[in-house]
Amino acid sequence: MPMIRITGRKMLSNTRLGRVLMAGIAWLSLPALAEQSMTITVTKGFGIELYASDLEDAKQLAVGDNGTLFVGSAKAGTITALVDSNNDGRVDRRYVVGKGLENPEAIAFHQGSLYVAMEEKILRYDEIEQRLRRPGRPKEVYSKLPADYKKSARTMAFGPDDRLYVAIGAPCNVCESEAPYGSILAIDVNTGASEQVASGVRTVRGIDWSPRDGKLWFADIGRDWMGDNLPPDEINRVDNQGMHYGFPYVHATNVSEPAYEKPENLKVTAPVYELPAHVSPMGMLFYRGTQLPEQYHNQLLVAENGSWNRSSKIGYQIVVLNVSATGDVTSRETLISFLDGEFPVARPYAMAMAPDGSLFISDDLKGNVYRFFYKNEEAQPVPEALPNQEEQP
Repeated sequence: MPMIRITGRKMLSNTRLGRVLMAGIAWLSLPALAEQSMTITVTKGFGIELYASDLEDAKQLAVGDNGTLFVGSAKAGTITALVDSNNDGRVDRRYVVGKGLENPEAIAFHQGSLYVAMEEKILRYDEIEQRLRRPGRPKEVYSKLPADYKKSARTMAFGPDDRLYVAIGAPCNVCESEAPYGSILAIDVNTGASEQVASGVRTVRGIDWSPRDGKLWFADIGRDWMGDNLPPDEINRVDNQGMHYGFPYVHATNVSEPAYEKPENLKVTAPVYELPAHVSPMGMLFYRGTQLPEQYHNQLLVAENGSWNRSSKIGYQIVVLNVSATGDVTSRETLISFLDGEFPVARPYAMAMAPDGSLFISDDLKGNVYRFFYKNEEAQPVPEALPNQEEQP
């Protein structure tokens, strides 16, 4: 597999960890300890570049109508807006549109406004792209989320019906918990009315709707401490409202939970697809653009954040799940690998499609956002320096 060395004016660094990721450029003067290059592996024909850095723990992403990329950072308590005003694949300006917030990880953009889940509330920043310098005070549109947000994962996105879908994870590794924990809600942000569309979920940070039939899909991360290979992580689909997906009684298709017995009358919906255990699927999206080749159109992309307590690391990559016209997942292929041996170069967290059809990918390990693109003749962006990139067939 040929090595591709991309040079530029910037390098990727993480001084807190004492590592600097180099592009192998001889003229850079760095301490001897930092002269170890790392490798990102990309599928042949594709490229990846550093779009933005210094975003603390960059987590969920949202793209505005004018192409502004919003990045939520949980630990920093900030929401950052990144602007590429001339559409050259580079950030021209950045604004902090929210700071001092409590865990503003879950964000969504809809009809000119940015929505943020914070504590038990969902807030809305109106006309945000016209007010990046002075966003103003956000308006509260919902106030019935569990207040103990630190114990449960959250993600949210607007559905085809213009309702805001919010996934609220279980507040534990494995336990029985009361709703709305372990469920997905659909909220009318105009009236505040809400209903539960799915239950029995554990940790969901990625949801999207199939462009073929409009059905909701979500990724669910399995419990810990059942060994290296159990239970599988899940890709699920909501065929009918009110379906139960097994947690905490059944994991994946048929892994029984030893601590809790499944109620006799509970009907459990099996996953559409099982991922390897501990790959930790976070962000997911159906690719609706045209910048990537046709074989990726309408297919499901998943960001595997990677294992944290497995004896050997797994995940740390972007994969494509090929979905047939009947809704079956027929194969899983790696597009980008951020794992260099046992060393994670990045932990991909969320994805969002750029206006030109390329992909933004957040990294909550080093606080970066990457841009992933297909290197066709019409678009040849000038990349920033990255760790060595290795193409795979």
